[in-house]
Amino acid sequence: MNAAPRILAVIDEILASAEPGARGALWHLAEPGRELDANLVRLPPGAEVGEHQEDVLDVLLVVLEGAGSVRAGAEGGQVLELGAGAVLWLPRTSRRALAAGADGLVYLTVHRRRPGLAIKPPAGAYEGGEGPCMLDRVCPECGRLSQDPAPVFCSRCGERFPER
Repeated sequence: MNAAPRILAVIDEILASAEPGARGALWHLAEPGRELDANLVRLPPGAEVGEHQEDVLDVLLVVLEGAGSVRAGAEGGQVLELGAGAVLWLPRTSRRALAAGADGLVYLTVHRRRPGLAIKPPAGAYEGGEGPCMLDRVCPECGRLSQDPAPVFCSRCGERFPER
């Protein structure tokens, strides 16, 4: 049997029903069996998603409301100005930092669904006992497990991780 297309969300309705100060992922694609991930993210005025790098996936970012900028590369890298309607490609392995302008920034990210996390012990390692606890690497906003051993910002929704 073929899958049927359907409307999953109406962005204007999601934004209208969100708390005025809400930030981070307001909606995400959660359909079982999907091959894509998508997130609707809102950053309040002046908020930032700190410099990070996505090593596995290309990300498409579409600005829906507001304005801001993305710094590509390390400190002092190229700054790209973003406004409503801008479509930005963030290739895997690119370093980037995102900043909302004076009116905030609302954007949609779309990327291939992440493969399941597989933790393998190093060769010759003792395989008994419990594995390491990685709860400090789980985003408190969207639940994504960060690949970074000491994350500062979530690469999916932009939420800051708690101080350690």
